[in-house]
Amino acid sequence: MSREWTFLSNHGHVLVSLARDPEARMRDVAEAVGITERAVQQIVHDLVDEGYLHKSKTGRRNRYRVVAGAHFRHHLEAGLTLGPFLELVNGPRGGADRG
Repeated sequence: MSREWTFLSNHGHVLVSLARDPEARMRDVAEAVGITERAVQQIVHDLVDEGYLHKSKTGRRNRYRVVAGAHFRHHLEAGLTLGPFLELVNGPRGGADRG
């Protein structure tokens, strides 16, 4: 019997989702990823704290900017940055800032 699994963690899925739509509501990200809104909020907090996302306020909405130059955390991928990964997953625009 085959179990369902994916190559990316929920952190990776949230990052990809916000790169695609920087103004997405947490509810929409949760639905896209398949986790709770509270889980998305915690993941976004982690990603902002670690410097993978910048968060800014636009009116009543939050806007997220992925830091393309941020390196992956695991030692096997530590030489890679988010920019090329997001370009691979989301296409050339990737949704990431070059900073």
